[in-house]
Amino acid sequence: MADTPSVTAPVILGDEPGSFPHGVLAERHPAIVRQVRDAFPFGPERLRALDALLASCADGVVEPLPADADPTGRDRDRWARWGMDAYAGRSWYDVPWLWAESHFYRRLLDAVGYFGPGAWQGVDPFRPAKLAELDAPETDEELAALDRLDESSTEERTRALLHGSLWGNRADLGFRLSDRGAGTEGAVEALVADDSDTLWSLLPAPGTGPTGRGPATLCLVADNAGRELVPDLLLVSHLLAEGRVDRAVLHVKPYPYYVSDATPTDVLDALRRLVAAGGAAAAHGERLWTALTDGRVTVRAHPFSCAPLPYADMPDDLREDFAAATVTVLKGDLNYRRLVGDRWWPPTTSFARVTAYFPGPVAALRTLKSDVVTGLDAKTEAALEASGERRWRTSGTHALIQVRR
Repeated sequence: MADTPSVTAPVILGDEPGSFPHGVLAERHPAIVRQVRDAFPFGPERLRALDALLASCADGVVEPLPADADPTGRDRDRWARWGMDAYAGRSWYDVPWLWAESHFYRRLLDAVGYFGPGAWQGVDPFRPAKLAELDAPETDEELAALDRLDESSTEERTRALLHGSLWGNRADLGFRLSDRGAGTEGAVEALVADDSDTLWSLLPAPGTGPTGRGPATLCLVADNAGRELVPDLLLVSHLLAEGRVDRAVLHVKPYPYYVSDATPTDVLDALRRLVAAGGAAAAHGERLWTALTDGRVTVRAHPFSCAPLPYADMPDDLREDFAAATVTVLKGDLNYRRLVGDRWWPPTTSFARVTAYFPGPVAALRTLKSDVVTGLDAKTEAALEASGERRWRTSGTHALIQVRR
């Protein structure tokens, strides 16, 4: 498997008690199994499979996908290429954390019968939570804020919608369309890196950029569904309306993943939510609906989107897709880990260096919810370490916008 150039940092594992990765494996994963178990009236076979996965999380080892995990056999072949032979039989805690997390969610889908055959084939085990979030009163309030945003200047709307997309997966903030994302957390700026000017230089408004530029294509690699996907779609709609992009390709997961990651079904749910909201939200929803029908917006769900590997290992067809984009924007924490490599980089490691392999201009919009971070200046790192906030890397209180041209 390939990796980022000039690797000098160890891969993050979950083997250290008290660490954030260890807590995810030891506590979060069992809690997710219990949550899914209670959310559906599964029969005895499915319940036994979920209980077996729960026991495996506690003290088991990585097991190969069962023979009936994928009727086509293609997914078993993919996982063999993705490292199954190397990691099978080892403790969940002793393999790369990124790999262990991804394999857990693939095994969870097996346990609930997602890949069939049977009555539970294709049933998203996380769908109730996703829909509840879309239907929450807070979503109504946030969509109503779009009407007020229409009274702002284009520059203010652009900034607000970018920050809405950036902070969208912070549960206590949602995507409130304001400048809170640029504020402070104690003595440290909440936005610890901000390359937004570079991003806009890649996607200039008509009449402001280089003359004679060709059609601009945005690849947006989505992260979560629900109240994070909505602001991502709003940003795409705005960029289309303002002529900053001519075409957008939205990459989502081909099947349920990491509890709330967006799938094509979640895109449709979010679009319908926008259209039903009325006002400015409905206008955005209708614009996107039309753009999907005429091909200006495309939804793609590549199998590698659910791979337990960094983007440095992407297949050639996905590489060609990203290479053709004016800029690829990767949303969220998991995509950031896969973009820079899930390693213990010193925080001042150059973002440009660790993404040098990427086949075109690339941007990351991410709230910090795991240990990996790159591209900070020394002053910012020192302020964060001195702030007394022990969990600044994982608490979601800080965010970054990083771009490599």
